[in-house]
Amino acid sequence: MNMKKQSGFTLIELVMVIVILGVLAAVAIPKFIDLKSDAQTAALAGVVGGINSASAINYAAKSANSLKGSTTTGLTCSTAATAILQGGITSGYTLDAVTALAAGANTCVVTQTAGGSTANATILGI
Repeated sequence: MNMKKQSGFTLIELVMVIVILGVLAAVAIPKFIDLKSDAQTAALAGVVGGINSASAINYAAKSANSLKGSTTTGLTCSTAATAILQGGITSGYTLDAVTALAAGANTCVVTQTAGGSTANATILGI
């Protein structure tokens, strides 16, 4: 009987290669893709959006009933944001603590202390 020897890879060898490639991909890919800056930008946008929304809700509440909401005219951006946000300003972010807000729309600069990025929030003075 003449048996031919088959050549090729066994299933175990193929599985081991796939496992090794998977481990290399899991270790190497995060080093090539830096998601930190994208995450910081998205977090800053979230904080700014929260301030803008809280300001709009506060303005509507104060306009509808003068006993509701917080008066923000004459306050600094930082103090006004603390007054209108439940729980105050998120840690890791600062707002201008010098300029007093006027009636109407005021632009406040939100600074991300860790990343140094800035974005503008609108606080309505009322």
